[in-house]
Amino acid sequence: MKHVSPHSNSHRAERPASGAAMGEHAVLDAPDKPGMPKPGTAVHIPEGGNKASRIVDCITAPLYAAIDLGSSNCRLLVARPCNDGFKVIDAFSRVVRLGEGVREKGYLCEAAMERAIDALRVCSKKLRRHPGARLRAVATEALRTANNRDEFLKRVLDETGIALDIINPDEESRLALQACSALLDDRPYAVVFDIGGGSTEICWIKVDQTGKTQCIETLSMPCGVLCLTERYASVEERRERFEAMRTEIRQRLEEFAKRNCCTDMLDDDKVQMVGTSGTVTTFCGIALGLERYERHKVDGSDLRFDDAERVTELLLRMESDKRKGHPCIGNQRAELMDAGAAIFAAIRDIWPLATLKVADRGLREGILVDLMRADGHAIDPCDARRHTVSHIPASS
Repeated sequence: MKHVSPHSNSHRAERPASGAAMGEHAVLDAPDKPGMPKPGTAVHIPEGGNKASRIVDCITAPLYAAIDLGSSNCRLLVARPCNDGFKVIDAFSRVVRLGEGVREKGYLCEAAMERAIDALRVCSKKLRRHPGARLRAVATEALRTANNRDEFLKRVLDETGIALDIINPDEESRLALQACSALLDDRPYAVVFDIGGGSTEICWIKVDQTGKTQCIETLSMPCGVLCLTERYASVEERRERFEAMRTEIRQRLEEFAKRNCCTDMLDDDKVQMVGTSGTVTTFCGIALGLERYERHKVDGSDLRFDDAERVTELLLRMESDKRKGHPCIGNQRAELMDAGAAIFAAIRDIWPLATLKVADRGLREGILVDLMRADGHAIDPCDARRHTVSHIPASS
């Protein structure tokens, strides 16, 4: 069954007629030994019903996979439906910086393409351990922008068997919202944002009394942590650079907030906020004082704005070596943190709430919900947050 979102205006590599390309909803060739979930992993059993049969259903349910190739990272998630959520079977994430220099030059550089293809080869290898998985692989801002995207799509298909689907900003926001909707409370409006490498997406959301969401307006800013870092590289003084980036983002957001009367809603405590990105989860990990990043402690946490300000000041005073050595930052994210902090600060400037909900989830989870629902599985995102407590294998 082919699934194409009604919101998608996608650009996809052509698949060979007789090939086994791993494109949207492709079924992967089975290896000699099918991959199986580890026994004993936590499975939520709702009240009532036959417990044994529900456990069997979780073990034997079909596999689904999602790849998110962004401007900074390449991410894979493999899962199977389980009750009204899903169980994570395998995962992978690697910083590839595909969008490096794209805004300035207009095309993907060879080194960036090689990094991305190397990561996708790992994804392809992992996927072949999980036979029969239905896959959707999407790409975002870097490929939306690059004028040599067709060449890259063909290389990816030829070298990895993966057919990438370039999605538009509305589809990107819809998928992220679908993944994060479980974290919304009963306040009638919400700001949901995703700070990426090449762009930042902001959704202004209406939440009804049943928990259903309606996206009133989406803003996609061509300002992610990677391109913003590149654009302000010539500003040597660190705090000056941070404030310049913060000011640019705040100015980009002001008209959007004014158009949607966001300030009026703030006064009546009608607005909540959910943030999903490496920036926000890193901030949360630092604020929690984690000795190593632990996803189950971060996802769904409340991050106070005053703690976010404290972390911002800590980062601006932290030397490069200390950033690289910090367990919640690491070498690959260290130099991007100033830009991420500036974008995050500007969002808090426009919507000065007390707290936000932190989401360590995004496009991959949204894709999985889409695929599972399309096949008739009753995935309820309002109850699906339990999948985040599952142990996810470490990135390789």
